[in-house]
Amino acid sequence: MPKFSRRFDALPKYALADVPRIKAQLIEQGVDVIDLGAGDADLMPPASVVAAIQQAVCEPRFSRYPFQRGLPEFREKIAEWMQERFDVTLDPYDEVLPLIGTKEGIAHLPLIYLEDGDAGIVPDPGYYPYFGGTHMVGAEVVRVPLRAETGFLLDWEEVPADKLRRAKLLFLNYPNNPTGAIAPGDYFERALDFCKRHDLLLVHDNAYSELGYNGYRPPSVLQYEGARELAVEYHSLSKTYNMTGWRIGWVAGNSEVVGALSRLKTFYDTGVFLACQAAGVAALEAWKDFVPGQVNTFQARRDAAVEGFREAGFELEVPEATIYLWIAIPGGEPSIEFAKRILQASGVVLFPGAGMGAGGEGFFRIALTQPPERLSEAARRVAAVI
Repeated sequence: MPKFSRRFDALPKYALADVPRIKAQLIEQGVDVIDLGAGDADLMPPASVVAAIQQAVCEPRFSRYPFQRGLPEFREKIAEWMQERFDVTLDPYDEVLPLIGTKEGIAHLPLIYLEDGDAGIVPDPGYYPYFGGTHMVGAEVVRVPLRAETGFLLDWEEVPADKLRRAKLLFLNYPNNPTGAIAPGDYFERALDFCKRHDLLLVHDNAYSELGYNGYRPPSVLQYEGARELAVEYHSLSKTYNMTGWRIGWVAGNSEVVGALSRLKTFYDTGVFLACQAAGVAALEAWKDFVPGQVNTFQARRDAAVEGFREAGFELEVPEATIYLWIAIPGGEPSIEFAKRILQASGVVLFPGAGMGAGGEGFFRIALTQPPERLSEAARRVAAVI
């Protein structure tokens, strides 16, 4: 057998790679495992979405190749929703592209712009595809640390001049995974100005746009002047509608970028399953009725988890968005060792901060993927261990 490529070998090991095996062992031993690792909620999609896909899979036309054009109704519904939600007018065929989940669309984008000697600017900690997509094309991954003292905002002024000259992409993600941070009012305006001055494409991952609390409504970067020339934005149905396994989202914005990604994807896939796109139409139609209850559910979970982990002795901020808490580890224990120790001793799955980059060391993330009482119980178990 040939050897793996050097780029592949340099990919870090997935931080939760051992968790399924350890979980299975604990369950066999009768342990009640509480999994707060992956952002994969225990909730159902809207009933209308389930009904839509049930009907769609019975229609022969939805079993055909979707290709990149996909279902016109889904593209049009995306554009209609973006207009209503963000007051952003988009051409559904030139400025919108359905994706097999935003993860693949984000990871594929560097293939269009980056090559050996180029660079991509990514948040640290940050979602794996920012790093993976940039690394696997041979470009340099320029990690910018997200720090608590600056509100976990990526500060592009920290990028060294020699790396900035080679950079072509700037990845941002607000509301932020894993920290739960949000961007202040002028942040995207300043980011767009920076990208214009340095000829960068701004790539904004807005997967948590609908999960803001206490009345906070996260913005779209496309709302800001000049964004159509400088940016694309990714949206997902996964967390908003409890459709993580359905793998459906979209990218919107600059038509040249959207068109190039569509062209690239013809070499990698034949588009999103049409029945899922029909379900996507139903999800966006359910937005007004479904999302407020979804937000209330996660806000109650957030409040229970914050209270429980504070009572357990942890110091943490109350996030205004996302489905995560980002918590400092007391005592300086490495995050992966800490998470494994907690799992073995308490049956609680935590996500180690280092699993999302060196900048996440010293923290762990919990996902609000269990009911309030289970989150409280998890906090009590962790407290008993430490």
